[in-house]
Parts: sequence; C-alpha cells; structure tokens
Amino acid sequence: MSTVVAILPARGGSKGIPRKNIKMLAGKPLIAWTIGAALRSRCLDRVITSTDDDEIAQVARQLGAEVPFLRPADLASDTATSVEVVLHALDWLQQNEYAQPDFVMLLQPTSPLRTAEDIEAAVVLQREKQAEAVVSVCETAHPPQWLKRFGPNGELLPWESGVEPSRRQEAAPAYQQNGAIYLVKTVTLSRERTFLPERTFGYVMPPERSVDIDSPWDFYSAELILKDKCASKAD
Repeated sequence: MSTVVAILPARGGSKGIPRKNIKMLAGKPLIAWTIGAALRSRCLDRVITSTDDDEIAQVARQLGAEVPFLRPADLASDTATSVEVVLHALDWLQQNEYAQPDFVMLLQPTSPLRTAEDIEAAVVLQREKQAEAVVSVCETAHPPQWLKRFGPNGELLPWESGVEPSRRQEAAPAYQQNGAIYLVKTVTLSRERTFLPERTFGYVMPPERSVDIDSPWDFYSAELILKDKCASKAD
C-alpha cells in the first residue's frame, strides 16, 4: 500500500487576518479543524505541520500533529509557494529520517470545513484512477460564460468570445479548485514542481465544505457554518 504523508503549511505571518492559523474559530484554533480531520482519516501515515512560528508549533503538537522542524524564514514569506514549502518538508524527511513517502497531501488550514471523509475519498480516487494527482474542486456558482470585462471606453464586454447561455441550466457545469486537498506523487512533485501534472483528477466537494479563508468575511462565514453544525449535533 502506498504511503501518504500530509503537510499542513502554517506560517506565523498573515496580513489579512493576524495570527490566522491559531485564531479561534468556533471554539478551536483554526488549524485544529484541519489537524483533527487529518488525524481522524484512516489513510494518512503521518500528519506534519510546517511552520516558522514557535507558538503555532506548540499548538500543533498539542493537537496531535508532528512538528519535526521549523521552516526557514525565506519559506515563510508572502512570495514563498506551496510547492516550495512541501518540497522543503520532503527534503527534510529524506535527509534527517531517510524517509520518502509515495504521496504527499497538502492540507491548508484555511480550509477548515474539509472532513476526514473528504481526505479518504481523495486517496480512494487516486487509487481507483492510478492518478498522478488528485485536487479538490467545487462547482462554480455561475457559468464562466457570464464573466465580463470592461472595454477601452468602459463598455461591458464578454470575457471571451462565445455564445452566452441565457439560463444557468443551459451551461455545462464548471469547476474551480477550492484549496482543500492537493494529493500528488512525491516523485512527480519533485520532478515537475506542480500539484497539477498530467493525469490529475478532480475530487468534487460541495460549496458548504469549500470555504477557503482569505479574509475576515471568509472567517466569519466559516464560523457560522461550524457553529451551526455543532448546534445540530448537540440537538
């Protein structure tokens, strides 16, 4: 059976929402929702948090995640990419533990509504399709044919030429990455430096589990959903 290691990127700096990764969300630090889902899933061999921040590292360890290293400052900047962060974690494991998983799964703490079942389903999809990668997506709220742009004089124009559907029901479904799950073969990521190589399959998640926190409004929306779920369970 292929080994799968989850990497949770959680840097200390955040301009939009200060200390976002450990900010309390529905009674728990934001990162707790992702660590909890990862640990409850039955398909991950390890759950590792990659952070540059001592406080985040301490919180992650208390929640049950591994924090075997602190990420260097140059990989905790606004310009550092997720690919670079994950490759650093894989390099550290190789050099210090002589360990190299078959697959790596990027689980961003900013997607707190993703469940253990979502994680398991993405791994099952990879195995069924023998995929190089699996990326979570959700259906777009509106057909891309409805996108507009402004012309030179401010007139409203189609984003690109084509026939615009008059009704949403006439448009083919379109999907966008929701940021919740990126699963990829380790050797493929190292070679191609992308989470979207050839033979990438999409795992579809519903909109209510696809909130990606990037602003205070996103944070507020996620909190409302989580509090409602917790209240429903209590009833």
